[in-house]
Amino acid sequence: MRQNFIGMVVSAATQKTVKVRVPKRVMNHHVQKEVLLHKNYLVHDELDQCKLGDVVRIEHCRKVSKRKSFAVAEIVKPARTWTDPETGIVHL
Repeated sequence: MRQNFIGMVVSAATQKTVKVRVPKRVMNHHVQKEVLLHKNYLVHDELDQCKLGDVVRIEHCRKVSKRKSFAVAEIVKPARTWTDPETGIVHL
């Protein structure tokens, strides 16, 4: 079974690559509280379909480059965007 994570796209600036932030809850035993940590993964996006703010499921695959060993499996929830009616600017 392949390793799967769900995270949010935080950067889509490069071609066929997106940066996905995956959150993880860890128990801090010193203060007895759950702490939210995250890790950023460089993920291969073959079709350049992901946009900033999309929630995606990533899947482990063969190494594509030095730092990319995950690929986008599916877009779970697309980013919410709206267009300003006065200026026509699209906002995230």
